[in-house]
Amino acid sequence: MIVLDPDFTTMGLEDPSEIYRPKPPKFELDKAMENFRDYDNLEGDMKRVRDTYYEMHRNQTHQFACSQREKYKPGIVGEYTIMEMMDVVAKLVDESDPDTSLPNDIHMYQTAERIRAAYPEQPWFALVGLIHDLGKVLALHGEPQWAVVGDIFVTGCQLGPSVVFGLPSFEGNPDITDPRYNTKYGVYSPNCGLKNVVTSWGHDEYMHQVLVRNNATIPPEGLYMIRYHSLYPWHHHGDYDHLCSDTDRAMLPWVQKFSSFDLYSKGEEIPDVEAVKPFYEDLIEKYCPGKLLW
Repeated sequence: MIVLDPDFTTMGLEDPSEIYRPKPPKFELDKAMENFRDYDNLEGDMKRVRDTYYEMHRNQTHQFACSQREKYKPGIVGEYTIMEMMDVVAKLVDESDPDTSLPNDIHMYQTAERIRAAYPEQPWFALVGLIHDLGKVLALHGEPQWAVVGDIFVTGCQLGPSVVFGLPSFEGNPDITDPRYNTKYGVYSPNCGLKNVVTSWGHDEYMHQVLVRNNATIPPEGLYMIRYHSLYPWHHHGDYDHLCSDTDRAMLPWVQKFSSFDLYSKGEEIPDVEAVKPFYEDLIEKYCPGKLLW
């Protein structure tokens, strides 16, 4: 496994809580770290954030998440290149995001360019930054945003204590009172591994499906970042560790490293998309070329 920098030795710290504390990014922020992901002060148009999460949590049952995985597994959306889908997602503003109201493609370029500047020797990492949210195209192909955007959580077992808006937001979700799904392990076994659990359906799992289906050659670490970057209760707070395998714990620092760029790159500085696009087109040609089956 490639190692990005020495702070990836966090798994050996004496205080395990240190593992889940957000690392300061190595670039200037538009606002204080503690003001990102602020779900307690949602005013005006930002009330859409709360509404989206409440609808998500009411409707995202274990059965729904399983059925969505099966629905999209064959690739029913059509054949498109990565850049064609970038043009599609440019029409989307994520209703669950309290930190930006910019179209989603701008956020993706912001993330990619921050990573590119920090890790020029690992261009695939920048590509992951560019495409990590591309699964949100589902919101422009008939799915409601609550079934596409936002943080994800593990279905089929007891709710993680750090899920945004907590248990009250799940009122009306039958899984909360279903004895099959509301215990610590639910339908799972200890340390079964995240690949064997069913997270709430969203753009992470969908984009991972797309890349695997089309034999993308992005390194496993990059695929992991894409698949679990929205599982904030796990990588930000340590929820669901009892379900994690050794592989999950080894991959955790990669997801956390990516998360610092994904979260803290949101701001007013917008990359010159036309200027940087050729760099990413070359990476796409290398790692996930041509028309993909979505």
